[in-house]
Amino acid sequence: MKKLFLLFSTLLFLTFSAQNKSKDYSNILKSKNIYEINAFLRDAHPDDPRRSVLKPRVMDFMKDYIKNAPPGDKKVREMQENLARLKTGPSTKVSFEEINAIIKQKQILKYQKQLQVGQSAIAYTPSSAKSVYVTSAGGKNTKIIADTEASEFNMLMGENPIEHKNKTVKILNSLFDNDPNAKECIVMIENKSDCNIIVRIEGIGNTKYRLPVPAHGDNSIVVEKGDYLFTSIVCGAQYASQKTIKKPLLVALGSSSK
Repeated sequence: MKKLFLLFSTLLFLTFSAQNKSKDYSNILKSKNIYEINAFLRDAHPDDPRRSVLKPRVMDFMKDYIKNAPPGDKKVREMQENLARLKTGPSTKVSFEEINAIIKQKQILKYQKQLQVGQSAIAYTPSSAKSVYVTSAGGKNTKIIADTEASEFNMLMGENPIEHKNKTVKILNSLFDNDPNAKECIVMIENKSDCNIIVRIEGIGNTKYRLPVPAHGDNSIVVEKGDYLFTSIVCGAQYASQKTIKKPLLVALGSSSK
């Protein structure tokens, strides 16, 4: 599980890399901005001679910030974490392995809590049969689409205690399992939309899974490795994608309107 959710991390890396190409660091040696210098240290070539000047400078800036910060300043923890990374590395960049480890640990804590309380720790608003309003690009031609999956979503979220315990144990076992030859692995769905959704995962023959995912929440399921068609209705919009599952996977759907 060391490379848990590598696909998601890769997408983030590519996005940040594309943004970084447009940055101008020609006057970086004059900068006194912690965040600007941090960005330079993350982006610059390892052999860039400016690093030897800017790394100790930004560390001094961070120490001064921490020393003079008012009580309760929430940025202090961020400064302390970045300072710790700079003491042991060339920049404050978080590696893929660290990102994946953080995601994995959060999932483990989440499902361990569910086992302790004996029920789902997911907070959500039950679906209703009311309409879902969908607005096309440009804010025109608003369409009204009925939520035909409301009762099914509520039913799937309302699993009985025994079913929930068995599912939770299975997910935890998968999170702790580092065997690359395992026949099953975990799939996590992140729902960034304003609507409750059901993700349908269909494989060969009768291999089918249904996973309810609350609005602005996430949910996980353990599936057999193989080829699958992922489908869902996200606030009235159809989603479909073919995915080959050979290792743990994170799929993010929808986007918040907020």
